[in-house]
Amino acid sequence: MKESQITITTPPIFRCPISLDLFQDPVTLCTGQTYDRSSIEKWLSLGNLTCPVTMQKLHDLSIIPNHTLRHLIHQWLLQIHQFDPFSASLSSLKHTLQSNESTLHNKLQALEEINALSDEYCFFNKSCFLQLGFLPLLLEQVLDSQNPISFTELALSCVVKLLPLGFLHPLDILKEESRFQKFLLLFEKGTISIKTSLCHVIDSSSSSSSSSEEVCSKLGSSQKLVNEILLLLHHQNCEASAIKAISALCSCESNMENLVRAGAIEEIIMKISGSERRKDENLGVLGMSIVEKLVGLNSGKEGLVKSPRSIKGLVKMVFSFKACDNSSEECSEIAVGLLLRMCEEEEDENGREEAIDGGIVTQLLLLLQSQCSNTTKAKARKLLKLITSKWV
Repeated sequence: MKESQITITTPPIFRCPISLDLFQDPVTLCTGQTYDRSSIEKWLSLGNLTCPVTMQKLHDLSIIPNHTLRHLIHQWLLQIHQFDPFSASLSSLKHTLQSNESTLHNKLQALEEINALSDEYCFFNKSCFLQLGFLPLLLEQVLDSQNPISFTELALSCVVKLLPLGFLHPLDILKEESRFQKFLLLFEKGTISIKTSLCHVIDSSSSSSSSSEEVCSKLGSSQKLVNEILLLLHHQNCEASAIKAISALCSCESNMENLVRAGAIEEIIMKISGSERRKDENLGVLGMSIVEKLVGLNSGKEGLVKSPRSIKGLVKMVFSFKACDNSSEECSEIAVGLLLRMCEEEEDENGREEAIDGGIVTQLLLLLQSQCSNTTKAKARKLLKLITSKWV
């Protein structure tokens, strides 16, 4: 049953106001309006700072998962799929993966078909995978130590496509120590493709539920895992996955000290301050938000002050935004705010000297002559006054 053949009418409340398609990952803005995550992220990435429906100015760019609406949609889809013959063919694929009598070749064919169906069919049919329990099954297949790398890569590809559509309880599988150790081993020994997919799994562990918080805390407690994620920042086309995984780990406060000890602050700053950052300015904002959060810890602030590379990286970002690019200006504002916080402390004389040597005065003067916001300019003036007062 392809999308063009479906005649079921979707309730208006289940459609994204931007794409007009059925919600896949509903999220809510500070205005109370709900949109599909991919649609609203694209809207914000274009520099829009208003709610598309109400046109109210967004005082907070946070987007909150709408679990209630997602649950209602899944209940509605479950009723539809009770009469959907497509479910029967998926049951056959599930049996192939579960059966001990299935050969590796047959299982690979099943995975290839699942992967193709995830792309070809509409969200109505995609949700069948979840209703039939494919997500926990695929995760079990991934964490089966007997499967070859090629099988694991394909199974993870299927998992990544289903994660945005499902609830997070299938990740409870990682609470089992043997499965958790296999997860760590895959991250350490796996291919770049496997590591990137595992970052998506980690990203999905970020939630307000106590169950997902437990999984997230367990993941972030592994220094080896944190180190492996930070190493991914240096691989081309893996930066986004790595930063999103780090952001997910930051959602659990118990992980933050571990990230600081691993050198996450310096690694992220150096990555964002590089020329590659301009490929995805929104990724820069996410990375800088992580740094801002980690520097809020005493250990994080101390780590920043003791890192000349981090300070010079922040200085470089002070005047790095482009006109009419709100996301890149936000990076500049965060950089100025972090340097201001550092320089306000009397004992941070070394940090001030590093900032001055890095050219902070010139950067601030250029920023003050730009078209940045009044808030950013106010912080820049305060920082400039604080720095120049040391020369008097």
